[in-house]
Amino acid sequence: MAPPPNLVELYDAARGGHRRSLGRLLTLVERGGAEAERISELAHPDSGRAHIIGITGAPGAGKSTLTGQLVAKLIEAGKRPAILAVDPSSPLTGGAILGDRIRMDDVVGVVATDAAAAADGPDRTSAFIRSMATRGHSGGLALAVPLAVRLFDAVGYDPVIIETVGVGQVEVDVVGAADTAIVVVTPGMGDAVQANKAGLLEVADVFVVNKADRPGANDVRRDLDLMLDLSHLTGQEAADGYRPPILMTSALTGVGAPEVLEAATAHLDHLDASGQRTTRRRARIRSEIQARMEQKLAALTEQMLASTDGAELLSKAEAGAIPPTEASTALLQRLLSGDHSA
Repeated sequence: MAPPPNLVELYDAARGGHRRSLGRLLTLVERGGAEAERISELAHPDSGRAHIIGITGAPGAGKSTLTGQLVAKLIEAGKRPAILAVDPSSPLTGGAILGDRIRMDDVVGVVATDAAAAADGPDRTSAFIRSMATRGHSGGLALAVPLAVRLFDAVGYDPVIIETVGVGQVEVDVVGAADTAIVVVTPGMGDAVQANKAGLLEVADVFVVNKADRPGANDVRRDLDLMLDLSHLTGQEAADGYRPPILMTSALTGVGAPEVLEAATAHLDHLDASGQRTTRRRARIRSEIQARMEQKLAALTEQMLASTDGAELLSKAEAGAIPPTEASTALLQRLLSGDHSA
């Protein structure tokens, strides 16, 4: 059995630009447990500086290709971006394709994409692209994502881009993990209406109409404008008066990508000027704490159900001797009392 890694040495090496060490830390973050919590403790003092950008939208909208264009522009500008490409996990096998990086690589070119493909030495010039599975977590964002973002931030990557799975109705979770949320829509798919139905209209900081060379792109822009006007009339606009810009892009050619980056930077400046950046980050911390508490409570619940008393109460409920409400209340009382394994 391999000895446990020296997390301090790995973290210090990652801070020095050693990509393979960062890759190992990210793997431990995905696994969770005590090692992930120790990594969180190491990264916490050094984080809080990077601009976190979330990119979301319906499947097929061109999010990955657009992300690749943005990364290429950031590298040209001397930035050191990191990308988390979050893929959905299979409900049957738990596996994921983790293929978004392929589309990004087609655009970015020779950027080393992860620790397995990177050289052993330090690297402070190129992007770091990491795929991550949702592992069934609702909202398309894995529980490991907040810690992975914090780790990227702590070791010097800025901005950190989260490219989400694009599962539709639950994509509003992206705003909980980002300073700037970019929503990508396309012509011919009813995306503007779907964005409104999914609640993305309220959380978007920048709208991107991708595939703008296709018929109907201007109609999508008009629909979004009308919806933003309606939110103004109904009092649902942002409290600080911010109105999301609507940008036209063609991700395959890179047209519009510089304007998207400019809009994201302008939004960050707005957050700093209005004090909203601090507010959003506090909300993000609260959300992460709640998610981790729910995860631990779920594990304790499984442990309780497997205990002798839990199995007995479960059998009674299954047999119809007691209602499920009585069984759950009794188990919850024992859980809160600290009796997890009776």
